[in-house]
Amino acid sequence: MSRDKNLPLTETVYYILLALMEPAHGYLIMQKVEELSGGQVRMAAGTLYGAVENLVKLKFIQPVKSEDSRRKVYAITEKGLEILRLDFERMKHMIEVTKDTFR
Repeated sequence: MSRDKNLPLTETVYYILLALMEPAHGYLIMQKVEELSGGQVRMAAGTLYGAVENLVKLKFIQPVKSEDSRRKVYAITEKGLEILRLDFERMKHMIEVTKDTFR
């Protein structure tokens, strides 16, 4: 089986998709990404919105209805979940074949 052309995901994109397991608006996505990454990934608003625009084009995330008309809320799609799972499996394999090296 050949690898999806969208893999590997960047660290930022991986965390954005993970953050959107529950619908969220931009500022909340930035907070979740920082929290999930243990403070290792911090994004400026421009970086986030560029990534969000690209992820919408790829159909990995989609806008969803929100009670707050001032904020756009996004959620991960089935396609986004699948690409996140594939990258997770890819990284697990890398760890598995590497771990004996460092024992």
